[in-house]
Amino acid sequence: MSEEAVVTHHLRLDPEDVGEQDAESLLDAIKSDLRYEEVIHGCLNCGVCSGSCPSHRFFDYSPRIVVQTVLSGDAQAVKDMMDEYIWACAQCYTCAMRCPFHNSPGGLVMIMREVAVWRGMEAVHRLLKPYGRVLLKVLSIGNQLTPDMIQPDFFPDWGPKIPWSSTDLAIKRKAIPVYTLQVTTSAWRVSPETSYELYTIYEETGVFRLIEQIDPNLYEVVSDMVEDLRDMIESSR
Repeated sequence: MSEEAVVTHHLRLDPEDVGEQDAESLLDAIKSDLRYEEVIHGCLNCGVCSGSCPSHRFFDYSPRIVVQTVLSGDAQAVKDMMDEYIWACAQCYTCAMRCPFHNSPGGLVMIMREVAVWRGMEAVHRLLKPYGRVLLKVLSIGNQLTPDMIQPDFFPDWGPKIPWSSTDLAIKRKAIPVYTLQVTTSAWRVSPETSYELYTIYEETGVFRLIEQIDPNLYEVVSDMVEDLRDMIESSR
C-alpha cells in the first residue's frame, strides 16, 4: 500500500464516502480506521475511565459508554452518539492512562469525530461554529489564541470573568514587564516561509479538506490566503 493510499484511508478521503451518513456506513468507517485496533482492545466495563474523566463530572458523558456502544455493534446508537454525546470529551486522554486494558476511549472519540466531519454531520457545523475565528488564527499564524478571539456568549461554562478578560487588551498589555516584552511580541510574528510550510502540511494531510466540510466560507478565506502567500513566495525566489 502506497503512502498516499495510507493517508487517504486514514483520513477517510474517499469522495464516495463524503456526505454518507447511513448508520452502518458510519460504524464501518470507525472500525476500519487504521487507529481503531490501537485504541480499542476490549473492555472490562470496570468504569475506571469514567471515574477519572473530567467531563464526566460536569456533563452527561462517560468514556465507558462510548467504548461499550461501539463494541456492541449498534450502528444507530453509535450514530446518535456522534450527533452530540462524543463532543463533550475534552481529549485529555486521562482515560487512556487509567484503563487497565490499555484502551484509549479518547482516541476512539477522535476517530468518531473525524468520521463525523468527513460525513458532514449536522452536529459538526453546529458544535464547531464558535471556533471559526480561533481556527482561522491557528491556520494563519500557527498556534495563537488571545482573549479577543473568544466569544464569551458561546462559552458560559468558562465562568463570569471571561468577558472581562477580552476587554481593554491594549491597556492590559502595557502591564507586561519590559524584560518579557520582546519575547511576547516575537511570538506573534511568523515569517512567510514558515506560514507557507504550515500551509503545505495542512494541504498534504487533508486539513484543508476537513475545513471545507466544516465551514465552506472559512475554507474560501483560507484558500485566498494560501494563494496570496504562494504567489508572494514564488515571486521572491
